[in-house]
Amino acid sequence: MTVMTDGLHALAGVRLRQFLMSFTRTPVSGALTGAFCTALLQSSSATTVAAVGFVSAGLMGFGSALGIIFGANLGTTITGWIVALLGFKLKLGTILLPIVLLGTLIRMFASGKAAASGSAIAGFGLIFVGIGLMQSGMAGLEHQVTPDIFPDDSFSGRLQLLGLGVLMTLVTQSSSAGVAAALTALFAGAINFHQAAALVIGMDVGTTVTAVMASIGATPAARRTGLSHVVYNLMTGILALALLDPFVSLWQSFISPNVEHSAQFALVAFHSCFNGLGVIIILPFSNRFARMMLTLIPEPSSMFTAPLDRSLVKVPSVALTCAQTSTNRELAALFGELQLLLSGERPKQLQELQHALDQTHRFIDEIHLRQGQSPDWFRLICLTHCLDHMQRFHERCDEEQGRAVTLSRSKSMAIYTQNMSELIGTLLIACSNSNWSAGETEARKLFLQLDLDRTELRDDVMVALAEGRLSVQQANQQLEAIRWCHRICHHLWRISYHQQQYHKLPE
Repeated sequence: MTVMTDGLHALAGVRLRQFLMSFTRTPVSGALTGAFCTALLQSSSATTVAAVGFVSAGLMGFGSALGIIFGANLGTTITGWIVALLGFKLKLGTILLPIVLLGTLIRMFASGKAAASGSAIAGFGLIFVGIGLMQSGMAGLEHQVTPDIFPDDSFSGRLQLLGLGVLMTLVTQSSSAGVAAALTALFAGAINFHQAAALVIGMDVGTTVTAVMASIGATPAARRTGLSHVVYNLMTGILALALLDPFVSLWQSFISPNVEHSAQFALVAFHSCFNGLGVIIILPFSNRFARMMLTLIPEPSSMFTAPLDRSLVKVPSVALTCAQTSTNRELAALFGELQLLLSGERPKQLQELQHALDQTHRFIDEIHLRQGQSPDWFRLICLTHCLDHMQRFHERCDEEQGRAVTLSRSKSMAIYTQNMSELIGTLLIACSNSNWSAGETEARKLFLQLDLDRTELRDDVMVALAEGRLSVQQANQQLEAIRWCHRICHHLWRISYHQQQYHKLPE
């Protein structure tokens, strides 16, 4: 399951991200999208991690992300159907060994998408090889491992089996793999249908442990999503326990007189039914559910670093989106602080911004990619350059506030002060619409003009000092103000340039 999932995830890559973003508008569409993506990737974790990242980055509403989480559970049931329909009837384990070899060779000798497809092919074949091996192992234990050694079919016995299902998921880290194992044991007669159903319920509940562990120390958005996963799966687990006996009665009335005669199909049908019914029941109340989660885990006090979630650094495309969202918010605030300085007012958020910039820088440092992995590699480079200039821009604003006051009072620099104020307005618009072309052109023009004029401006200060119109102290302040303005304009240009390069890269 891991080999196949890794291959499918690498193949989906950015397309999964685009698909989730394009088709998730409401909780209902989110549920359908989540079910489809999980069925495609055979991993609810890959789908939910992407959803967490989009919520953290502010690109997706929490209600829509909830839909993805609800649907992801339904998508995992496809594995059971594949195993029940193909794994036992067709005995594909030996037949697919050449497919495993083919996938392995592709993985070893190809690169990029081709190598990822090799992993997906090999993993798919290995699932059925594994089922064949489990069947062989069970055949040798048919007299030692029987339903009698497991808890009986009572309420307490079902709870014990549910706990065993949770433990199996903790060990395998995959509910899909656990369901395949339960189907194999059921086919071999090691367990009966009721025992297998209780195990599968436990496996669904057990997937929440991974989500909880992944959200420890993460952002409130990630913790909220993890808690939502726990609450929802516990609800569906309780629902499934209540539906088990009615389901058996209906199956025996309409499908087969004895559920054990078609136990494998009954189990995957039960797994799909209680997950599907759980989605149908929860969707009308998704907004209330979201409000409850927001009440339990409120938004953080700082808006700048809210998108950053260290658990997402293993998914570079999602982590870079979060980092860009945080960077964009910090940029808008920095531009606002510069506006205050140029108008003669004291900045208000510089200390908080320094902390936010440091956090964003640390987050970026944890994203590791190989050189040339386009386009994420180039996005990472652009963000690194941008943050470097933002840090120095912040230093100019924080440590040299007096330079802005001198600049605002200088008649010779009045035109540059006005142009810089107009540039900030353009850059703030760029922050809101992610179109940095006009801002980069205007910033580069202003910097190059000042770069040409600064020698003349310095000479004018020296003449004023020689004629007695300026004291030495005033002249030094004027010269420092020119130098400060030149540096600020340089940072504004480079920031806008790297932002433009970031947004020019294909998704």
